[in-house]
Amino acid sequence: MPVKIKDVADAAQVSIATVSYVLNNSAPVSEATRRRVLEAVNRLGYRPNITARNLKASEARIIGYAWHDIPDGAINPVLDRFIYQMALAAEARGYHVLTFTQQPEKPVRAYQELIRTSRVDGFILSGTVQDDDRIRMLMDHSFPFAAFGRGNPEWAFPYVDVDSAAGVRAAVEHLIANGHHKIAILAWPEGSINGGHRLAGYFEAMHAAGLPIAPSWIRRVINRLDESQCAAAGLLALPEDERPSAIVGLTDTLAIGAMRAVEAAGLRPGVDIAVTGFDDDPVAAFLRPALTSVRQPLEAIGPGVVDLLVAILSGEDCVQQQLIAPRLIIRDSSHFIQKGSRE
Repeated sequence: MPVKIKDVADAAQVSIATVSYVLNNSAPVSEATRRRVLEAVNRLGYRPNITARNLKASEARIIGYAWHDIPDGAINPVLDRFIYQMALAAEARGYHVLTFTQQPEKPVRAYQELIRTSRVDGFILSGTVQDDDRIRMLMDHSFPFAAFGRGNPEWAFPYVDVDSAAGVRAAVEHLIANGHHKIAILAWPEGSINGGHRLAGYFEAMHAAGLPIAPSWIRRVINRLDESQCAAAGLLALPEDERPSAIVGLTDTLAIGAMRAVEAAGLRPGVDIAVTGFDDDPVAAFLRPALTSVRQPLEAIGPGVVDLLVAILSGEDCVQQQLIAPRLIIRDSSHFIQKGSRE
């Protein structure tokens, strides 16, 4: 069986891209790494396919990115904005983004095919989950990638992410400073890595303030307006001494659903019940009342993930796990509680 470039990469303990850089002299590689690759080439008797190399050399540099299937009725404006910022950054650095689809039941198959056919130099991932098969496969193959989002804490892989716990913590601390002590949260279903980080920020702020958390204040829903409106209606139907005076949504969609529920109950969002969101969707400022929300720095995250991947492809030293702080944008929906009002 002919020796493949992957065999050389495995023997030299480097990525496939690094082997390509050494053989083509197409990117900076340390002298120690270069020697290790060439020794593996000689030891295994690897002979590159000259035709394939010539074809590859004539192509533009390519980054692979998989589109994500969004359930009916769900929206993800943050992901749309991230993709735009990522594509702009890639083009500015001389790369193009190749988009493709992945089968939910076999998410790694498309990635494996692109690696096998040498159509991409590396991948950018988003929508990472616990025990993500894509991350595990790319790590096992030592194939270059960088992620927008974290994964298993024990997995050491390159990512750029929002410090979402800090964002929710800032929102809850803001509500507490405004006099709210009964604060509920519309969270994501269990198993979401990002949802777990955001929910942790809620617990951190409440515990730091010495405030109790009623189990009934934590409602888990998918990111849909109808689901969040129903969950918030359940919060407002709690007994008077248990009903929250503020609701934190882990996304703006969840927060908007909460505002709808407040209005449907004959109450006024931003007056009777405070509401905050997360993501600072452009529509947040035009709601009535305007929505207090945590703004994700996507203008920094998109380029940051691209820069991280390019650094990896170039063999440069870089900080491989980066958290970027979000910013709380305070608007009318998170009012000061009225003196004498229910907390």
